[in-house]
Amino acid sequence: MLQNRVDPYGNLIKTPARGAWMGNRGILHDEHQHVLRPYKLKAWITCVLQFRGRKRTVMAPNRYTELFFMDEATSFTAGHRPCFECRRADYQRFKSFWLKGNPEYGFDEKTSIQQIDAILHCERMNRDGAKVKYQAKLSDLPDGAFIEMNDKPYLVAGGKLYEWSPFGYTDQQALQGSELVTVLTPKSTVNAFRAGYMPQMAI
Repeated sequence: MLQNRVDPYGNLIKTPARGAWMGNRGILHDEHQHVLRPYKLKAWITCVLQFRGRKRTVMAPNRYTELFFMDEATSFTAGHRPCFECRRADYQRFKSFWLKGNPEYGFDEKTSIQQIDAILHCERMNRDGAKVKYQAKLSDLPDGAFIEMNDKPYLVAGGKLYEWSPFGYTDQQALQGSELVTVLTPKSTVNAFRAGYMPQMAI
C-alpha cells in the first residue's frame, strides 16, 4: 500500500480506498516508493485519472509522485487547483472565479498562475509545514468548503455538514447557526467558490 492518498489537511496517507482525481506536487518519493517530503513544487495541481490514453507506473523512479483524492472538494481543501493541461476548461473557470473572488490582489486574466500558486502556498501551510486554519462564520461558507469540528474534517454542502473519510462521507448533520468555526480550505479558494466555482463533491 502506497502513501499517496491526500486528506483534507493535505497529509499524504496510506489507505486501500480508491481516488476519483489524481494530483501532483513534484517528485516526493525515492526509488523504493518511500515519501521523503510533502511537496517539491509550489504548484499543487489536480488532474483527471485518464488523459489521452497515457499510461503511468505509479511512483516510478525519478517521476512525479501520483497523488489521489476522494473528490475534488478534498483536493481544493488540501491546497490544490486544476491542471492547465488535462483540465483546461476547469483551470480557466477556477482562475476566472479566483480573480473575481479575490479582487484585493489587483490581478487580472494576464496574471501568471504562478502568482496565484504563491498565494495558495502561503494559505495551505505555515513555515513549520502545518496546515493553515482560520476562523469564519459557518453561515458565510459556500458549498465545497471544509471545516474542522471535534478534530475531524467536515464538508459544507447543501445546508449540511458531511464527515470526511478516505472511502467517502460517513455522517451528516444539519448546518445550523452562524457561530465561528475553524476553516480548512484556503481562504482565496473559499472566495473562488463563493464567486461561482463549484467543486465536484462525492455526496
